[in-house]
Parts: sequence; structure tokens; C-alpha cells
Amino acid sequence: MNTDAPFLLKRLSAVSFILLILLAASLFLGLSLGSSGSGFGNSLEVLLGVKEDATLKAIIWQIRLPRVLIAALVGAALSLGGLVFQALLRNPLAEPYILGISGGAAVGAIIGILMGFSRFPGVSATAFAGSMTTLALVILMSSGHTMIKKDSLLLSGVMVNAFCSAVIMFLVSMTQDSRLHNIIFWLMGDLSATDIGQVGILAAMLLPCFAVLFWFSHTMNLLLMGKEMARTMGVSIKAVTVTLLVTTSFMVSITVSHCGLLGFVGLVTPHLLRLILGPDHRVLTPACVLGGGAYMVLCDLLARVLPEQGEMPAGVITAIIGAPLFIILLKRSGR
Repeated sequence: MNTDAPFLLKRLSAVSFILLILLAASLFLGLSLGSSGSGFGNSLEVLLGVKEDATLKAIIWQIRLPRVLIAALVGAALSLGGLVFQALLRNPLAEPYILGISGGAAVGAIIGILMGFSRFPGVSATAFAGSMTTLALVILMSSGHTMIKKDSLLLSGVMVNAFCSAVIMFLVSMTQDSRLHNIIFWLMGDLSATDIGQVGILAAMLLPCFAVLFWFSHTMNLLLMGKEMARTMGVSIKAVTVTLLVTTSFMVSITVSHCGLLGFVGLVTPHLLRLILGPDHRVLTPACVLGGGAYMVLCDLLARVLPEQGEMPAGVITAIIGAPLFIILLKRSGR
């Protein structure tokens, strides 16, 4: 039935093995480097339990470990979200940040913060409500006789994203207390305020989403061939589209509620992996999980080590890398 199954399994295993090594190396760098100047040797000895340094041990296990783990989860979720949107729209420019899903989740999360809700489940719930509201608005603006129109959905997302940015600025301007600085820093993509408990909560919510999207990876291949072709192959276009959009929006809203806005992660990683690995989503889906995690860990590491004092938000690094790539893709797609 599936004559390419052995070849696919070998290719999937090879790609996963290579990206696992890249992710492990990124995690080790994230655990080893920082303002404490611990270095690779000392960090490795602490990780292996050879060296007993209480201060360095606390820095690595209590501060750096939760941060690199949550960076890996967030990078995986945003990269996979970008891959799904690009498959649905058949457009390499599509990703949660550009389509306004992240902006809607941010509006919901800020409302939850201002109302005094806890990060989970309060802020997560309001972020999901915000992302679903913007998703419904974008689909409503772009809908016609078909469920999704490629160009109109992207344009609607850009307009909704601009509106969400205006709402965010309004809410920030109305905030006069100590929460203002935290909200602004969080909006730029903040991975610093986390602990191992939040990592567990985020993993418990994201891992089932990864499994669902991997289950639909072959279906995404069929969607790239066009709706009519996919329908003749037995795909229920509306049901699959709704499932993919809701699952992806849930992932994005959860990451936004924990870490703020991290733009262009869903643009950079899927695009680079597609150039290297080809268009097969059965390979790209796990590749985005592993490669996106490694990419986000490295971006967060740069945000920590580049400033001479303190650190910058990780979202600054992702925007510096992703925005020029978006301009290049936009210019190429307009040819």
C-alpha cells in the first residue's frame, strides 16, 4: 500500500537523528553559557555530577534548565505552527505572527494580566480566546464560496495584526502601575520568568498538539496539491482545515501566554528546513519540532550573551533574523 514506507522511515530516522544532535548541542550551549562565565568544562562537570559547586549547580539546574527547555518547546510550537499555516495557504509568507494569531493571543493575555489572573490557567485561557477570536475574524473577512482563499486570508491577517497592535498599545498606555514594565518586556518575547513547573504545564499542553499535527502530516501533503485533488483523495477539506487551525491557534496562544510575542520563528525554520529537506510534511513536521526548538534555544542564548550587562528579550533576536527573510520572500513572491 505504501511502497515508499521503508525509504520514508529511513529518511525520517536520519533527519530526526541529525536534528536531535543539533538540539542536544543547542541545549548544552544554553546550559553552559551565560553571565556567570562558568564555561563549558565547569558546566559539563556539574551536569555529570563530577563537580560540587553549589552556586553553579543552582544556576544551571534552577535557572538555565527551565529556560532552555521552555525555549525549545516554544520554538517547536511556533515553527510547527508556521509550517501548518504555510501548507493550508500554500504560501511561504504565512506564519502565526504575520496572520495576527499571535497578536490576538497577546491581546487576550494582556487582558488576563490586567485582570489579575494567574499565568495558568487564567492568562492561557484569555490568550486562547483572543487567538480564536482573531482567527474567526480573519476567516470571516477572507471567506467566500471557499473555506480559505490564499491571498485574502494573508491580507486579512496582516490587517487584523495591525489592529491587534493598536489595541495592545492602547492597553499598555492605560496601565499606570508596576505591571507596565513587565508587560512591555513580555511583549518583546521574554523567556526569563519561568520555572520547571511552567515547563511541565507547557509540555503537557503542547505535546498532544504535536502528535495531532504529525497525524495530519500526509494530509498536508495532499492539501498542497490543491483542494480538488485532496477531495478526490478522500480528504474532508473543511474538517481538516478547522482541526489544523484550532490546534495551531491553541499552540500559539499557549506559547504567547507564557513568553509573549516571538515573531517570525514560524517563518524562518519551516522555510529553511523545506529548502534542505524538500516539501514532504511527514518529514518536515518532526523536523520543525526539533529544528525549531534548537533555533529558539540559540536565539535565546544570543539574547543572553550579546549585551554586556543584563539581557535583551529573545523576540528582538528573532525579529532581527526573521524580518529581513520576510522581505526577501515577499520580493521573490512578487516576481
